[in-house]
Amino acid sequence: MLKGMIVKNISNIYRVQVDNKYYDCEARGKFRKKGITPLVGDFVLFDEQNKYILDILPRKNELDRPSISNIDIALLVTSVKKPDLSLYLLDKLLTVVYLKNVIPVICFTKLDCLDKKELKSIKNIKKYYEKLGIKVFNNQKLGKLLKYLKGKTVVLTGQTGAGKSSLLNAISPSLNLKTGEISDALGRGKHTTRHTEFYLIRDILIADTPGFSALDLKEFSKEDIRDAFLEFKSYQCEYKNCMHDKEECCKVKQAVEEGKILKSRYENYLKLKEGDL
Repeated sequence: MLKGMIVKNISNIYRVQVDNKYYDCEARGKFRKKGITPLVGDFVLFDEQNKYILDILPRKNELDRPSISNIDIALLVTSVKKPDLSLYLLDKLLTVVYLKNVIPVICFTKLDCLDKKELKSIKNIKKYYEKLGIKVFNNQKLGKLLKYLKGKTVVLTGQTGAGKSSLLNAISPSLNLKTGEISDALGRGKHTTRHTEFYLIRDILIADTPGFSALDLKEFSKEDIRDAFLEFKSYQCEYKNCMHDKEECCKVKQAVEEGKILKSRYENYLKLKEGDL
């Protein structure tokens, strides 16, 4: 019995890495009976002769979309043009990642497609998220991003067409990952990544993942979602359990009116809290 890490999954085949060797394994039936699915990122015990995964070791965290575990950093690849910037999707991603105990890092892409006015707006947005303690990079300055990610286990996530595979190709051209065009009719990208897989690039274990169009926050309470908006904690409301929506004299609502809290953040909080997912 050997211990290894699942680095790739296609259908029911899990590629397990031990040092520099790879084993294509299947999962034992007991996992299906228990409703457990092995994930890319899992550390597992497996039978090297019969190529069966026997046990999954405890996870420090896991994400559902993409399905992956034991991640240090979620790199939220966020397009600012074609597809246009969606602060709602970004805030939804940040909420999920925070509540899943993964460190979020934002990487804006396609800045070269913006005019001066749009670029100024993005810079202001960048400053706001940085004040929350979130690292923000862009794909035009890869050196800074790579230095920060060194030695980490990273998952790329973001909407289809945001440039995840293109970013990986820029970091390591030898990967030659397939990229897709943006649909003019839909305003979003076509799926090019069909599975989740880890690549070791410059001392970074990094996973490309399929794009997605939906996220489910139903497992989280309204209080969880409120607490994921970190800036709210800086304002002490009259009521300890203030939900910052209908309460009178709410300090958070006052901060929004005064421009101290980004209006889009507050509006997105209300949508997420009410289940507008």
